[in-house]
Amino acid sequence: MSRQPAPGPDATGPCPRTGPSHEPHQDDDRLVGRAEAAVRLSGTDPRRALSEARAVLALTRRAEPAGPYGEAASVALRASALAARELGDLELAEERLREAIGAAREHPRRVAQARMSLVTVRAQLGDPEGGLHLAALAERHLTGTDLARLDVQRSVALMLLGRHAEAVRHCDRAIGPLDEDPRFQAGALLNRGLAHAYLERYGRAEADLARCARIARCAGLDHLVMLAEGNLPFVAGRRGDIAAAFTRYRAAEETLFGFPERLAAMRTDFAEALVAARLPGEARALLEQAVPELVAAQAHAAIPQARLSLAQTALLSGDTRLAGATARTAYAELAAQGRTAWLPLATEVVLRARLADPADRPRDGFTDPAAGLGSGAPETPSTQEEPSSPGTPSALEAPRSLDAPGEDLIAELVACADELAACGWSAASSALRLTAATSAVRLGALGRAREQLRIAAATATRPLVRWHAVALRHHLDGDLAQALAAAARGIEATHPRCVADTETSGDAVPQASTALPTGGAASEDVHAPERDAELRAHAARPAEDLASFGLEIAIDHARRTGDAWAVLEWSERWRAVVRGAPPPFPPLENRRLPVPLPGDRRAGAGLLVELVRRGDELFAVTADDSGCALRALGSYQAAVEATKRIRYGLRRRVLRDAGHPAGADDEAVARELSALDRRLLSGPGTLASPGSPGQGAAGPVTIVPTGALGTLPWPLLPSLRGRPVSVAADAARWFAPAPAPPGGDPLVLSVAGPGLDHAAAEAAMVAAAHRRARRVGASRAEVLRALEQADVLHVAAHGLFSPRGPMLSHITLDDGPLMAYDLLTARRMPRLVVLSACDAGMAHAPVDGAALGLAGTFLDRGAVCVVAGVVPVRDDEAPALMTLLHTLLADGRSPAEALALASEKTAVPGFVCFGDGRLPAG
Repeated sequence: MSRQPAPGPDATGPCPRTGPSHEPHQDDDRLVGRAEAAVRLSGTDPRRALSEARAVLALTRRAEPAGPYGEAASVALRASALAARELGDLELAEERLREAIGAAREHPRRVAQARMSLVTVRAQLGDPEGGLHLAALAERHLTGTDLARLDVQRSVALMLLGRHAEAVRHCDRAIGPLDEDPRFQAGALLNRGLAHAYLERYGRAEADLARCARIARCAGLDHLVMLAEGNLPFVAGRRGDIAAAFTRYRAAEETLFGFPERLAAMRTDFAEALVAARLPGEARALLEQAVPELVAAQAHAAIPQARLSLAQTALLSGDTRLAGATARTAYAELAAQGRTAWLPLATEVVLRARLADPADRPRDGFTDPAAGLGSGAPETPSTQEEPSSPGTPSALEAPRSLDAPGEDLIAELVACADELAACGWSAASSALRLTAATSAVRLGALGRAREQLRIAAATATRPLVRWHAVALRHHLDGDLAQALAAAARGIEATHPRCVADTETSGDAVPQASTALPTGGAASEDVHAPERDAELRAHAARPAEDLASFGLEIAIDHARRTGDAWAVLEWSERWRAVVRGAPPPFPPLENRRLPVPLPGDRRAGAGLLVELVRRGDELFAVTADDSGCALRALGSYQAAVEATKRIRYGLRRRVLRDAGHPAGADDEAVARELSALDRRLLSGPGTLASPGSPGQGAAGPVTIVPTGALGTLPWPLLPSLRGRPVSVAADAARWFAPAPAPPGGDPLVLSVAGPGLDHAAAEAAMVAAAHRRARRVGASRAEVLRALEQADVLHVAAHGLFSPRGPMLSHITLDDGPLMAYDLLTARRMPRLVVLSACDAGMAHAPVDGAALGLAGTFLDRGAVCVVAGVVPVRDDEAPALMTLLHTLLADGRSPAEALALASEKTAVPGFVCFGDGRLPAG
């Protein structure tokens, strides 16, 4: 696997003769020297090394192994083994090393060297404990640099056992003495860098990997260069730099082509980082490639971790059955390999899968851990459950619901949290204690819930987890105001420069023990500027859980008091946490209506409709300069099903299914749109109710959807037809004063992709509609360059949305696909991007606030507005809409206004204005 070191051949110096029966023989010296050359060659040219080793063995077999040629035979067998390891045949490598031990039985140092080589082979074959035993045997007969080389080999087994701090210490000890051995020094740096990454010391990890690559490149050790560079996506992803992670992944994929086992291991590592970054679809796609490749390569040590990651991605995507089954297999493999430090992580995933799927809970509890368990990345606990938030304190003491977890399951959650803490996985332990506490509340076991909250508040290493425990305790006491205050301070703790922990009002800062169990994720200085981004990245999931809990409390509070602003604030807090940003408006005590500004540039211009959900309950918060209101909308899942029917009907209409009259599609879609409009945008507190915000207005509307409702073609709803509508992942721009539009005519660039009959004419039309406009080529490089130059970019090309991996969505260009993740490298974005590609506006958000796909990526990188379709668009219809759209834009209309008018006049449905479409693009 790419996270394992491949220290290269065990290049050792000449060994003095130790056999008492024979004088040194000239032929023996020559053969030993030739065999040692094969050992050194195995790291740079393993096939040639294998040939040389075979030639030496052919000569040494003229004599008995214990005779004068035994030493040469042992060294040649070790060279053969190291070459086999480089070529991916671990079982042959083990066989040859055991033969090398037998051949050198009268040469203790050669036996020790063969055992040293066998340490990593046994570890990679899934027996890291056995590898450590071999290291202890070898250590007795090694001295000097050989001991340093043994430390490097030993660190492989230690990392596989989750003992990362020990691995760092062994590499620290080895690096200095290996100045004259670039192979092993580079291997030590590789191992130490990976151990640092697991300990969340990302700066040190990247420095070690970079130094490893430099040393290996100078020494011609291409395999180590590949491993160092192949691990950079893993480190970048874990520290939260997804743009760099994708860039490095693409480079590493090309570098490792032709090495299927290493490529599969690199995909596994990168997938783990993507899970931490809330990209489970992309992670799962990589893992489904990697696991069969690792199995085929018999990479036994890598297989369980790949299964762990696959189990976690399945759990994150809601596939609890696959998560449980895969995790159980991974648990069995880990247990067989003696990797006990990882077993609690496996247990956690199985327990969470059972908790999320009541049908999967055995009535008698989890009776046999050895029957198989699994997990994902250790530092990213997959908290799937939303905490229970009953409406009144007395509801906490109500009888348990039929689907509440049983006492046995809660006991297993607590036991697993204890095991996680004992093995050093403190973040996962604290998160699971919170889950156990909320589950105990659902069961009515309030005493057990309070005990777990007490432990979490006292032992959690991250402030936000401790504040979460405090908020839950206040909620148990029925004090919703204090619960909200504690939750807010926990969210603020994800930003190191916040003052939440220094204020004197409210609760005292909950303190935790500073001790970390051996093998856990030790912290660097969390207040250093370079740590801010990675702190937020790794706090994201527990912060999302806390923000979700705060939103639930705010909904309960609003039902009692009518305080819809609190719901809006907590919905925005949740979305801001996902973005890694502070909330876009003042805290509760300073809240007020948006402030008018000169002209049209005011915060909160137009009507805001923000959808929130709690479980299957769907709510709408509407706000404008006259007030704010909350309305219950019924079932979220029912709204999602209606959205699917609308999208299906539009597809049938656009694609003109044979034998199906278009009129029937139109009528069915119109009925569904009217029904959904009444559900979402009519009634008390929404657009059509007397005295409600926005009633009777025809101004701009900003929709902030939740979940799958982001795929709804919102401008087609009757209440919104003809109105300027923007669909946004959050209300940040609605709350913020709009910037003044730039002066002068905008630079408009247009692109025509391949395979569309009308694309060239459409791109020419766009260029003709504006004063400063021109066409650019449809290559990836030209389009990426245009992104950094244009004020408005129009792309007429085929697009493909990848629902399982939104960052794998792409636009087809002349020289291949422009991937969504390619956009992460752009240093600048146009204010307005128009994508006339099919489905280019489709997006999937694993959590609200993180709209993904092409449109979402453009917006995340700095575009203000993206006009794109959410259903297929006929190639012969798009030019009419786009011609009118650009004519209106050139006349100074805002994107939302231009799209509303163009859609009405051309009757071409399905395009949506994403982001903030209220201001002109020029």
